[in-house]
Amino acid sequence: MKSLQDLGQAVVDKRRALGLKQKDVAAQAGIAPESLLRFERGQAPEFGARKLLAVLAVLGLEVNLVQSGMAGSLDELRRERGGQ
Repeated sequence: MKSLQDLGQAVVDKRRALGLKQKDVAAQAGIAPESLLRFERGQAPEFGARKLLAVLAVLGLEVNLVQSGMAGSLDELRRERGGQ
């Protein structure tokens, strides 16, 4: 992920896959529903680490750090190999 907006979209995708509502995730994470809404829409200029970790915990996700350029999506790998 390269931006806060990408991260927000990943949260949206996981939340929806789990069938959870924004207000429920926000309540469990201890944050304002409006804060989660802005984050998911990519409209939050920043989203603190505490908030992010709380939301990820509710969704059963965690942060995994990798060196830049070392992680690629399946689509990126396919493009590198000529669409195989």
